[in-house]
Amino acid sequence: MKMLLRSCTFTVAAMMAIALPARATLPIDTWQLDNGARVYFVENRALPMIDVSVDFPAGSGRDTKATSGLAGMTLGVMRLGAGGLSESQIAERLADVGAQLGSRFDADRAGYSLRTLSSATEREQALELLAKVLQSPTFPAAVLEREKARQVAGLREAATKPESIAERAFATALYREHPYGLRSSGEVDTVSKLTVDQLKTFYADHYYANRAIVAIIGDLSRDEADAIAHRLTDKLPRASNGVPPLAPVLPLKASVARDIEHPASQSHILMGAPGLKRNDPDYFPLFVGNYILGGGGFASRLVEEVRQKRGLAYSSYSFFAPYAELGPFQIGLQTRKEQAQEALGVVRETLKRYVDDGPTEQELEAAKQNLVGGFPLRIDSNRKIHDYLAIIGFYNLPLDYLDRFVANVEAVTVDQVRDAFRRRVHPDLMVTVVVGGSTKVQ
Repeated sequence: MKMLLRSCTFTVAAMMAIALPARATLPIDTWQLDNGARVYFVENRALPMIDVSVDFPAGSGRDTKATSGLAGMTLGVMRLGAGGLSESQIAERLADVGAQLGSRFDADRAGYSLRTLSSATEREQALELLAKVLQSPTFPAAVLEREKARQVAGLREAATKPESIAERAFATALYREHPYGLRSSGEVDTVSKLTVDQLKTFYADHYYANRAIVAIIGDLSRDEADAIAHRLTDKLPRASNGVPPLAPVLPLKASVARDIEHPASQSHILMGAPGLKRNDPDYFPLFVGNYILGGGGFASRLVEEVRQKRGLAYSSYSFFAPYAELGPFQIGLQTRKEQAQEALGVVRETLKRYVDDGPTEQELEAAKQNLVGGFPLRIDSNRKIHDYLAIIGFYNLPLDYLDRFVANVEAVTVDQVRDAFRRRVHPDLMVTVVVGGSTKVQ
């Protein structure tokens, strides 16, 4: 699903540059269906293709500790038997028309996406298959047992890998009892116990028409997009209430250190804390500021201090992952076991200095230039625009979010970055996980 056609990239970029010089993207149209589903649509006749997705608030954040993995398994099995068609029949009919059916799953969202030609025959067959997957999955028992076995095998393999061990320990320490701390793929003991009835119940409890976000871009009119949105959601039930809110993520009250033994030659280090929400007012100061700290590759301070000056790691990074509730702020690197404590000390000192002092004007200007210069690559294809369209819809972001992206980046000041980091990032209140360290984490 990550592949992009060169012709698509060139044509869409050219069309935007020629036809709409004052906009970052093509205009977004949005409306709500009678069944409550919200639709976000961009018409683009440059290619004879359509991208459509339907998302629901049914991510892993809706799991419980006892049912960890249920949300992801429900989504995965939906496409493996639906509307009287078997898994192989669905795959064959998609292949017949050259359509691509994909899924999207994270802590907040669960849904399916479809890419198909816009010609009538291909479009109708592809949309009919997506409609069946979304509205009439059958959850075959034999398929579930097979998928459970496959998932359990993957979880057992992951339990041997230092990077997986680190991520698991980090999420658990960061989120404690919050469902964001649950592994999206579940645990061996919980996945092994999943039943068809549990999948059917989860589906019935979370896949409602009036909670659906439909995103569509491509070679079709608004009326055609409206008909597609109805076709994909009209047979879904309508919830009698709104989306149940997720519990708030609580801030850390004390630092947490986890040292986990492992025979790997490299130590895997993760450090961080709860970060920010998708609609956070500090989003752009933290986004731009993090580019300078550790998000800008070789242009970042962490790489400069850890790799360039001291040769302690091939790479290091930091990022904010925004969710409906506080997503993680995370720093990561790998280094030789005997260097783990030294590398960790450099990271901590670099972070503390950055939070205390903020970036320089020169660093900020360079970061803005890189981010603004790279922005066209974020929206140079229908698929990339479609991904943003789905995010805008799901998190109820402003419709001009992409059009104002560059201006919002350019408006960030040194004082704003310093202020946001001082209020939101506390170096003395962090989760630190080291897998394969030679000494205990201090």
